[in-house]
Formats: sequence, structure tokens, C-alpha cells
Amino acid sequence: MNKIWLIIQREYLTRVRKKSFIIMSIVGPLMFGLIFVIPIWLASREGDEKVVEVLDDSGYFKGKFEGTGSVSFRFLDNTIEEAKDDLKYKNSYGLLYIPKLDLDDPSGIAFFAQNNPSIEVQTSLERFLKHEIEAVKLEKSGIDKVQLEKIKTNVHLNVINISDGGEKEGDVAIATAAGYFAALLIYFFIFLYGVQTLRGVIEEKTSRIVEVIISSVKPFQLMMGKIIGIGAVGLTQFFLWVVLTIFIYQGAMSFYDIDISGSPHTEMAQSAQAAPNGDVDIPEVFEKINTINFPLLLGTFLFYFLAGYLFYGALFAAVGSAVDNDSDAQQFQLPITLPLILSIVLLAAILRDPHGDLAFWASIIPFTSPIVMMMRIPFDPPAWHIALSMFCMVVGFIFTTWMAGRIYRIGILMHGSKVNYRILWKWMMMRD
Repeated sequence: MNKIWLIIQREYLTRVRKKSFIIMSIVGPLMFGLIFVIPIWLASREGDEKVVEVLDDSGYFKGKFEGTGSVSFRFLDNTIEEAKDDLKYKNSYGLLYIPKLDLDDPSGIAFFAQNNPSIEVQTSLERFLKHEIEAVKLEKSGIDKVQLEKIKTNVHLNVINISDGGEKEGDVAIATAAGYFAALLIYFFIFLYGVQTLRGVIEEKTSRIVEVIISSVKPFQLMMGKIIGIGAVGLTQFFLWVVLTIFIYQGAMSFYDIDISGSPHTEMAQSAQAAPNGDVDIPEVFEKINTINFPLLLGTFLFYFLAGYLFYGALFAAVGSAVDNDSDAQQFQLPITLPLILSIVLLAAILRDPHGDLAFWASIIPFTSPIVMMMRIPFDPPAWHIALSMFCMVVGFIFTTWMAGRIYRIGILMHGSKVNYRILWKWMMMRD
């Protein structure tokens, strides 16, 4: 055990001292922090005011265009040709031309500008024109618009989870986002550090360093030390990312004096909530995030991160010991990585029925359970599902470690020979 610990220390310290580890430990949180901060910062900024000139030959929109904080409107009385000629010498954002309209087929409306307008401006103009034309058609039909708006009804379904511990509010969208995020992180870390294990074994094998190491430790001890050491590097980097991302996020919010509760997003959400078709409430979203069982989510994430990495890391180490270079490893990597890719493909089906048979079996089978179970955790699967999945994961790790150790003990000392699946099977079945 002491020899394994020394190998773990060597693998861990060698990698955490590398410049690439330090750079990624800093760059990663910066990227994650900016993903959260930049949208809020951009939303809190007031852009330059855009002046849109309006030429309304239909007469339906006189005085009905109301400016916003970023767009103002100015009506014109000249002809369309004169307005287009004048546009070249003005600083206006563009010219909105509304010809005489057939309300049943309101075609011919055009926006003239020296450059393409933003999608936000185009969408808001189209939405406004649509609503105003509908209002005119309602008026001509003798239908009271106020009564029609009163008839429209929004229904919001509150999700209440019932368990032995009582009732608690849930939210499908928040659970989905949390599940996807946790599953993708597991996939990313298993793949990234599993490949690092493979390449580390190949480097030691081709440099013949391993022949010196094997003289003092058993091949199985070397394999276990390398797998656990690299896994500890991944876990360290993950914790650094979490801590630094939270620190950068909070620091940026304080530096720019951005208050989420008073941001333009919240104002828009509150006004939308008052509107007939509004169903967005950002403060409520933040409240529903707290409905997720974060201790369970974090605890299961750590378990499946470690167990999933150890499960796949042993297989990657076995492949690395059997080949002499990365190109030869490709043929053996595919069967290992296919279950990981399949797990990501299955997430959409799991999301449709997180408590169905497919979700259950995919979260029990060790090849797919680290990713699929993380998708299910925010949907509160039964405790025995989680316990059975963890038990199968541990058994699977023990089996793959035994199998990989059988291959590793012979392959690590083999050089120059072409290896295929039949030879790998022979090594695995070979008696001590």
C-alpha cells in the first residue's frame, strides 16, 4: 500500500505542477464566470439610442409608435423616394415604410437602412406591426379587444413532489438544466482524464522508464497508483474551478455593482408576468433553483466522478499498456468510448421518461450509469435505485480493475508486437 501511495504522490505532484494545469485551472473559472456575468452586464448597459424614421401611407399607425430606452421613432410626411434619398445623409438607424395595406394580406412593409438592422429591432418592429394590425382588424370586426384579452388565460402548472418526508415544490426546467450540466461534466472529466491515463502509460512504456519502476513495484500497484493519482488531479481541478468560478462571479457582480433583482431582465420579466401572455419571473427562477437537493447532487456527482473515472481509467490504462503509440491505441479506444457517447445520446430519451425502464437499466449498467444517473438525480429517483446503481458501479470498477490488471502486467513490458483483441483476451486469461 505504501508503494501505491508513493506512485499516487508522484503522478499527482508531477501533473499539478505543470503550467498547463495551472493555466487551465485559472482559464476555466474565468470562462465559466464570464458566461454568467457578461449577459447580465450587457443587459444592464444602456446602448446608443437608435432613431427609426417612419413613413406611414396607410394611416393606421399615426402616433401609435412608442419609443423605448434604445429606440425612438420620428414620423415623416414626404414621399418614399425623398425619404430614401434623405436617409443617405442622416444619422438615423433606418426608415420603416408602411404602404397602403390590405389588412387581410399586409404585404409591402419594408425597412430601409444602410446596414442590416439587429435581429432585436427587426423582431420588435414585426411584433408591434402584427399587434396593431390585429387591433385594427378586431375593431373593424366589431370585437372588443379588451374583452378578448380578458378571455385569454395563462395556466401555470405547479409541480409538487410528494415523499415520506412531506411535500416540496419542484421545477422540470431547472431539474433538466441541472441534470444536463452534471452529466456533461462527468462525461468531460472521464474522457479527459481517462485519455491522460492512457497517454501517461504509453509515455512511460516507450521511454522504458517503466522497466526500472517494475523492478521495485508490482505492475498492478503501478497501474492503481497512476489511475488514482490522475483521478486526484481531476478532482483537484474540479474543486478549483468551482471555488474560483464562484469567487470570480461574486467579484464581478460587486465590481460592476450589478443587482440581479434590479436588472433589466427582471423588469422585463415582471412586466411580462403582468401581460396576458407573460410567464417569466426571474426571481421565481432563482427561488426554484433552491428546490434542487444540492447536497445529494454534489454527493452523487463526487461518487460517480470517482467511480466512473476509476471504471474507465482502468480500461484506458490497460489499452495504454498494450500499445506503443497513440495511433495503435485508436482501435482499442473506440469500444471504450462508445458507451460514453451512447450515454450522451440517451440523455434525450432519459429526459422524456426519467423513471422509465430505459432510464432505470441505463443508470444501473456501470458503462452508462455515471452519466445517466446524474441526469436522473434532479428528478428524485427512488433511493434504492441510487443504492443499486452505486453498488453495481463499485462491482464494475473492481471487475474492470482486475481485468485491466491482467492485461497491464504483461502488456506494459511488451514492445514492438502487434496486439489485437485475441491477444488481449489471451493475456487476460493467462495464469500467474
